[in-house]
Amino acid sequence: MSSSGPDRPLVGVLAIQGDFAEHLGVLERLGARTMAVRLPDQLDDLDGLVIPGGESTTFGKLAVRYGFMGPVRDLVASGRPVWGTCAGLIFLSRDCGRDQPILEVMDVAVRRNAFGSQIDSFERALDIPALGPEAFPGVFIRAPLVTAVGRDVKVLSEIDAGVVAVEQANLLGTCFHPELTRDPRMHRYFLNKMTSQTQFPPKN
Repeated sequence: MSSSGPDRPLVGVLAIQGDFAEHLGVLERLGARTMAVRLPDQLDDLDGLVIPGGESTTFGKLAVRYGFMGPVRDLVASGRPVWGTCAGLIFLSRDCGRDQPILEVMDVAVRRNAFGSQIDSFERALDIPALGPEAFPGVFIRAPLVTAVGRDVKVLSEIDAGVVAVEQANLLGTCFHPELTRDPRMHRYFLNKMTSQTQFPPKN
């Protein structure tokens, strides 16, 4: 992705809760134009959106309170790329196993806190062929696990316990936290997903 030029796509990070600052830092180091999104009408200007990790129940409640549910669904429907990490993936999923606000736009079911509590956090070298042959450092913190995928969902990575990275059309989901590593390949993959589109849909 070019680091200069007025026509670079603009990527937003939903900044209502969780580790949005870390995502913004990685994207900016890669030369992306970024925006911390705190109001729904800011979504109109974006070419792609990252939904960060955090606490998924709180995240959903805040998204409802600040009016993000419909506008984010509209952004997904427009075809612009959206990436959910950890709680962000839970927020995108169609089923998280309990009653809490989720978007239900990605055809995956997830199990919250599938690996235990905060003290059970761990790192695992992940095989993600889409990123190349070198293992990716997966950081799992109160992470979900993908327990079911629809037929249009591509599995990007899995471990013994199950699926941990998925892609469906313009959607990307990871159970782990790429923003907490020094490896920018997952963010670069998302930026390439944005720039690979030959034509961005018109913005409102």
